[in-house]
Amino acid sequence: MKNRRKPQFFNEVEIIDAGSEGKAVAKPENQVVFVPFAAPGDVVDLEVFRKKKNYFEGRVLQYHRFSDLRTEPECQHFGTCGGCKWQHMGYQHQLHFKEKQVKDNLDRIAKVDYPGIKPILAAPHPYYYRNKLEYTFSNRKWFTDEAPSELKSESEMNGLGFHLPGMFDRILDITHCHLQPDPSNEIRLFVRKFALEHKLSFYDVRNHEGLLRNLIIRNTKAGDFMVILVIHHEDEMVLNGLLPALAKEFSAITSLQYVVNDKKNDVINDLEIRPYAGETFLVESMASPRTGYPDLQFEVGPVSFYQTNAHQAERLYRAALELVNPSGGEKVYDLYTGAGTIALYFARFVKEVIGIEYVEQAVKDAESNAKRNQIDNVRFFAGDMAAVLNDAFISEHGKPDLILTDPPRAGMHPKVVNQLLSIESDRILYISCNPATQARDLNLLDEKYKVMEVQPVDMFPQTAHVENIVLLKLKS
Repeated sequence: MKNRRKPQFFNEVEIIDAGSEGKAVAKPENQVVFVPFAAPGDVVDLEVFRKKKNYFEGRVLQYHRFSDLRTEPECQHFGTCGGCKWQHMGYQHQLHFKEKQVKDNLDRIAKVDYPGIKPILAAPHPYYYRNKLEYTFSNRKWFTDEAPSELKSESEMNGLGFHLPGMFDRILDITHCHLQPDPSNEIRLFVRKFALEHKLSFYDVRNHEGLLRNLIIRNTKAGDFMVILVIHHEDEMVLNGLLPALAKEFSAITSLQYVVNDKKNDVINDLEIRPYAGETFLVESMASPRTGYPDLQFEVGPVSFYQTNAHQAERLYRAALELVNPSGGEKVYDLYTGAGTIALYFARFVKEVIGIEYVEQAVKDAESNAKRNQIDNVRFFAGDMAAVLNDAFISEHGKPDLILTDPPRAGMHPKVVNQLLSIESDRILYISCNPATQARDLNLLDEKYKVMEVQPVDMFPQTAHVENIVLLKLKS
């Protein structure tokens, strides 16, 4: 059956659940339908317009009754922007469905025995919690007033904001984003105003032309900001106009840089990042989990990985350390170590940490952060995890007592899972941003490991995403 199908309509259907991708769930006539921007308890008329393998996609045509779980969204862009899809539900209800998501994945996919799930660690800041946002310039702005774009002037078509879901060439021009603290919004609006006043061209992704491509804003808990402007080609008005105007207007910008990207994709990791003013990095601090130890300091460069919610990163790592409760004599392997944040967090409380990471620049960042914090019982290695973590590596560096693993959303490669089963470390601490792929891996690890603890953490309020920590112990 084709994806596109003749629409089907259902009247007065109750929304029964909240799905993992931010969509609500209805089940008219025993058909699972995913519906955006609805809330469990809503009673609606539905249009079902697309069939997937095991479910349907639909949209709300009319509300007959609103759910008691609802609250008024903070953001004026809610319902159009692709982010923050749960703003219409009260925060405590969001937490409930995130815990439920973890439980459902453990029950349906992992199918393993586990103790009760610990209460989710709520975020202290449900809004303005992100420390990095990337905006896109486009000459094909999305208009919410439904006026034909053909009637718009060239300048009216320019926008700076986020891509619309499923549209590579259209962006929603953002007035105010509730994800990153100020002056993030002021910086973005200043850049847009300057660009429009000075007739700087916004990028045309279809024809791969135009000057301004991306605006990346990073910040620390202390209030320092990094701004990276990505342009298609060198331009005098950018170098002698926009960048100096930005530096003069915002004292919070302690790092101002730019990138020339003439490729057909937006990836800048392989490009020269050119300093304009201030430092080439930010310094983020992370409180020590135990008294008597100084706070950790991490250098965060333009392409460095750092947990996007810095406040919750501290709670995530503290919870992980408390679950493990190391004695001090452990040899630890940290898989997918990134810039070494959790490796360095654990290092002061164990004998040794060996970190493995695919991205070479991240390994360099990890080594730099180790030196900055005067931590010398860590070693980092770059390479593909499935290739590096082999018998020869274990033989050379020693069998770990504890394995920390925090893989990408896709989870661990089957070869890595098999190697963990072969190593037979006493304990594994598995941190995941995707409980579904984590559950899949837990099902495989169940051959030799027992789940001891489950601790969800809310890293991304107003979204359906949930981080989850699972502690496993080798079966006797």
